[in-house]
Amino acid sequence: MNPIVLIPARMAATRLPGKPLADIGGLPMIVRVLRQAEAAGIGPVAVAAGDSEIVEAVTRAGGRAVLTDPDLPSGSDRIVAALAELDPAGAHDVVVNLQGDIPFIQPAAVAACANLLAEQPSCDVSTVMVREAEVAERSNPDIPKVVAAMAADGRSGRALYFTRSVLYGDAPVWLHHGIYGYRRAALTAFNAAPPSPLEKLERLEQLRVLELGMTIWAAVLDEAPISVDNPSDLERARAHARSIEGKA
Repeated sequence: MNPIVLIPARMAATRLPGKPLADIGGLPMIVRVLRQAEAAGIGPVAVAAGDSEIVEAVTRAGGRAVLTDPDLPSGSDRIVAALAELDPAGAHDVVVNLQGDIPFIQPAAVAACANLLAEQPSCDVSTVMVREAEVAERSNPDIPKVVAAMAADGRSGRALYFTRSVLYGDAPVWLHHGIYGYRRAALTAFNAAPPSPLEKLERLEQLRVLELGMTIWAAVLDEAPISVDNPSDLERARAHARSIEGKA
């Protein structure tokens, strides 16, 4: 395999405008994500930016960024546009879509997406999930859940469904986190297809992959990454930066 990691980012976030450039411990959030992706060591990394300010911040930090149309409707559209500029010949057969709002994502989590595609020949798209921390998370519609057929080692599973609904039972409930690894053909097919009925029902774009007849595998992470969606998340991320810098 020959992976590339692309990080879509835009300034016009509804709940936290300008969040890619939000300062976290002296670094813009997008630069922290870039550094973690580079540390995974699985291939080149670039930011698919919707705004020139993001490109400038990434470039100042020594990273690579591609300016894409700010009106593109989704992160996957943004990475497809960036990919067309960065790799028009199709040399990279695996594309990892890493969200730009998870500033402390473990490099191993980024690598896990690419590794699953190597380990599971039938896998078209890979992602990650974590075990629920408390039962209350099952009823939170903001936390997507994964219904998965687990592998024997318990470290990955084939996704049967994704839902925002409550799941019941004694078995652990798996919570989904939006890092994706695509085989190049799967990304092309996904991006070309319109939103599917289940995708629109659940407001989860990964269901389009399943409705297209493709296979998703999810790797198990030991802890959930901090995702920054609102001002309170940002303060939590800043507190985490202070704590890890204090241990350094």
